[in-house]
Amino acid sequence: MKSALRLAMLSLLTCTPAYSHEVEAGSVLICDTQEQVERFVQLFDGDRQLAINAVNVEEHDLNACAVVDVTYVTGAPIGVARNSSFAFEITPVVVIGTATARGYRPVKPTLYLSPMILKEFAV
Repeated sequence: MKSALRLAMLSLLTCTPAYSHEVEAGSVLICDTQEQVERFVQLFDGDRQLAINAVNVEEHDLNACAVVDVTYVTGAPIGVARNSSFAFEITPVVVIGTATARGYRPVKPTLYLSPMILKEFAV
């Protein structure tokens, strides 16, 4: 898994178009694996926390997916997941800081995946 994580981080940094990534701060939903993101999307019916809890129970890991308050950099989407009502881009997120009582503090960069809502329009 660590080699896959390194490869994903390397591709995030080297395989995207030549532009700078902006550091974002705030709450973001992150999951450990693409399969967990896809399962979240299958279960999501508008209640984010209910879908997160269901994924975590299935994974036997209370932190498999979570909403966290962090600083992060997003990469290029790696896929799209849909259910009957919603579509999400599966996006790599590198967490570089965490919120504390004294503001955001740097942490060792860690790669996660996030479902980012995708607005689709009928044509």
